Amino acid sequence: MILHEKISAQLPAWRERVKNLVKEHGETVIDQVTIGQVYGGMRDVKSLVTDISFVDPATGIKFRGMSIPEVLEKLPKPDGAAIPYVGALFYLLLVGEIPTRAEAEAVEAEWARRAEVPAYVYDVLRAMPRETHPMVLFSQAVLALQVTSEFARKYNEGIKKDAYWEPTLEDALNLTAKLPVIAAFIYWLKYGDGQAPKYDPALDYGANFAHMLGVKDEKGYAELARLYFILHSDHESGNVSAHATHLVGSALSDAYYAFSAGLNGLAGPLHGLANQECLGWLIAVRDRFGGVPSRQDLYKFAWETLESGKVIPGYGHAVLRVPDPRFTAQLEYAKQHFPQDTLVQLAELVYDVVPQVLKEQGKAKNPAPNVDAISGTLQYYYGVREFDFYTVLFGVGRALGVMANLVWARALGQPIERPKSLTTAMLEEAAKK
Repeated sequence: MILHEKISAQLPAWRERVKNLVKEHGETVIDQVTIGQVYGGMRDVKSLVTDISFVDPATGIKFRGMSIPEVLEKLPKPDGAAIPYVGALFYLLLVGEIPTRAEAEAVEAEWARRAEVPAYVYDVLRAMPRETHPMVLFSQAVLALQVTSEFARKYNEGIKKDAYWEPTLEDALNLTAKLPVIAAFIYWLKYGDGQAPKYDPALDYGANFAHMLGVKDEKGYAELARLYFILHSDHESGNVSAHATHLVGSALSDAYYAFSAGLNGLAGPLHGLANQECLGWLIAVRDRFGGVPSRQDLYKFAWETLESGKVIPGYGHAVLRVPDPRFTAQLEYAKQHFPQDTLVQLAELVYDVVPQVLKEQGKAKNPAPNVDAISGTLQYYYGVREFDFYTVLFGVGRALGVMANLVWARALGQPIERPKSLTTAMLEEAAKK
């Protein structure tokens, strides 16, 4: 398998690099922690390591050192497509190199070979109450697959520690291959006839999802699916879904246990639900004004929203101090493919007005838009209008990054994560000193 070969070739040098770094510089101080950070969710505490992605406050997310525009330009694409293979992005995250088209298609072929979902998983989901949230179904399906874990089987057989990454890679490929199929099934179970979709080996990852979801503009939505999964794949290790996956995985829980935990974190209103809140706000503005308001009317409405104690969702970011490149990529896609859409025009106007209002208010450190400010709008255009389903889409993409991180965590022997806690009295005593 191409991914196994490429990672195997890199591992000796990587292991030596990490070993020397810890041995020779293990006591080097890289950060200081304040009481405000301890009580503030460990914000900005430098205590995790990942080579998969990095969020530069000035330029945005970089996948293996490549910016979003570079990724979209340089990764190989299907014939006639403007957006790269999702398999090309997964190759980049795992291997750290831009794949050839043949290498990208080899990953796509691996997914096609592994995409079949066991019938019992569908039975589990069908047995759940009709009103069950799609994210509960998604997490449940991932847990139901745990019995198929190659890592769990190999661990019980006594596999050596330096080989942990190999069955983890198998689990990562098996899991990511099945997620679009499971997501499409959940969509049909919740909003359609409940039939199980079939993965077409003649189609790539994004095109398969569009086909399985049954959207009218299948070709257009295939492009969006590729873009969406690529943009949502990773965002450093500190966000909730990535950190939860890493934390659970650090206990040598397999990929299914770990990713289920990550999905449960992604389901939180402060993480994965933001995209539907952003779209809901845009629709509320559209309905109030009967379309796209004037710039002055939107300016006034934005101030009214803030002065009433509410927030304008989709604006502001914990790390970025510039417009999120993932937002920019989606806005450019929408303007290229359906510029006359009312919500797209409204999203662009909000992008022009709201940052100014937030600057004038003075509370937001970063008044620029993040990825959620427009992602739901694009789904809505193609007819995927069930808001509760949007976080499932996020989860399919996020699996690519967290699985790449999990494979490398096992390959480099990262230990169980165990921070030290303090009491409030200890912090008070530290403050006195």
